[in-house]
Amino acid sequence: MSEENIKISPYRWVILAIYMLVVSINQLMWITFAPVTGIAASFYHVSDLSIGLLSMVFMVVYILVSIPASAIIDIYGIRVAVGIGAVLTGIFGLMRGVMGSHFNWVMTAQIGIAIGQPFLLNAMTTVAARWFPIRERATASGLGSLAMYLGIILGMALTPYIVIHSGMDRMLVAYGIVSLIAAVVFLALVKERPPTPAGKEERSLVFDGMKSMLHRKNYIILLIIFFFGLGIFNAIATWIEEIVRPRGFSVTEAGMAGGLMIFGGLAGAAIISWLSDRYRKRVPFILLALAVSSLGLVGITFATNYVLLLISAFIMGFFLLSAGPIGFQYGAEIAYPAPEGTSNGLLLLMGQISGIAFIFGMDFFKSPRNGSMTSSLLILTGLLILSFLLATRLRESKLLIEEKPV
Repeated sequence: MSEENIKISPYRWVILAIYMLVVSINQLMWITFAPVTGIAASFYHVSDLSIGLLSMVFMVVYILVSIPASAIIDIYGIRVAVGIGAVLTGIFGLMRGVMGSHFNWVMTAQIGIAIGQPFLLNAMTTVAARWFPIRERATASGLGSLAMYLGIILGMALTPYIVIHSGMDRMLVAYGIVSLIAAVVFLALVKERPPTPAGKEERSLVFDGMKSMLHRKNYIILLIIFFFGLGIFNAIATWIEEIVRPRGFSVTEAGMAGGLMIFGGLAGAAIISWLSDRYRKRVPFILLALAVSSLGLVGITFATNYVLLLISAFIMGFFLLSAGPIGFQYGAEIAYPAPEGTSNGLLLLMGQISGIAFIFGMDFFKSPRNGSMTSSLLILTGLLILSFLLATRLRESKLLIEEKPV
């Protein structure tokens, strides 16, 4: 089906907006405790690592649920699958607020919210493919990723402020109410398909598509890049306060650094994804993102000046996180006709596996004298540079090249 024969539905922007809403709330729930690790540990009378587990449980659950969630997305569509994710986030988010004084109940609620996460995140390229023409799909995926980053930046920036001024209990209740409202809005407005298809519709079966993807060199390289890149982001987002605390930065300053890193990603996801669609290229922008984000990570590793820390966090976020939506769309294109939910889910799965390993590794190797994580950060920087070298072997998407510009 050529794009000249496609009638694009304006309702695609409504679908994208409500999808972004539930994704952002889910990510807000994931990152809630990261910028207030020390305060939360004192509130619940547990260790810093126990608070880290409240975030890490999302990665563990993702590994278990990702493939079934991708199958449900590909078979039953976004109304059912994303609806499951939105409802789980809303119900367990409210439960977390109501039972927020009890660590075990909070952990249980986190697991429930975490089960909903792959139903939301794995559907990103499915939403783009079902409702948007290929010339807009990197932009749509970029906006979907922007929603992830927006939820994280709100958690990084707002949580310390609310906890300091209103307390842990009220913060959790407020987040729970918002999560339930977002689920209701999504269920009220979501539609499965536009009146006419937005692009090519034929797809292979889920597991046939997975087998096909794992025999493609470009996709294997992309999996390794996501293993390093997304794992690095997950680890730094989880331990942001622990990373900067030994250098004398406060919990509020840590939250601002983490928030600015995500704000940079928010801007990068929108700008770089648009440029990728505009110039009909994926690989050069992936290379640019990996190269410059390495410099930002070096700054986060060594910065003792607060302004330098903020600049470094912004640079890393702008470039590393902008690689995500382009990588998701590139993966969907090189894996075609494998289902988008499956290609997207496998990439995210790699980042969750590495995230767990990197989080435990950073805690294990931190300095017993002052808690410094410098050695771990240097290793992560080396892995990011290795990702750049691997990305030089990627070749441009044939699906994108073959589409006629409009």
